[in-house]
Amino acid sequence: MINSLLNNELRNIDWGLLILRLVGGSFMLTHGYPKLMKVISGNFKFADPFGLGPTVSLLLVVFAEFFCAIALIVGFRVRLASIPLIITMLVAAFMIHGDDPWGKQEFPLLYTAIYFTIFLMGAGRFGIDGRHD
Repeated sequence: MINSLLNNELRNIDWGLLILRLVGGSFMLTHGYPKLMKVISGNFKFADPFGLGPTVSLLLVVFAEFFCAIALIVGFRVRLASIPLIITMLVAAFMIHGDDPWGKQEFPLLYTAIYFTIFLMGAGRFGIDGRHD
């Protein structure tokens, strides 16, 4: 049984992609959901690293951290959904936490690695798209 699991590379890739999508999407929801609740409550106080205004910045982050995270979890257009997540995490690492110690940059960069891997590999067969993109 162990040999059949280890020798079926395509199935292992699909399982690995499923795990990455579930972990990367679910963990990001813990950041996106509170921000979505801020928007719903009308609280638009938020960082504005690019001068777009706090409202636009918050809405962009909610789109990435909540809606794109859900797309990853279910396996819907994951390559497209991973792009806003990659951008958001790079902004968090280098703009928001740029002057902070490594520990504050480490998690956004780890998320970036997960989302970049998903961007390169696609959803795998265990998602709504049901295929390698």
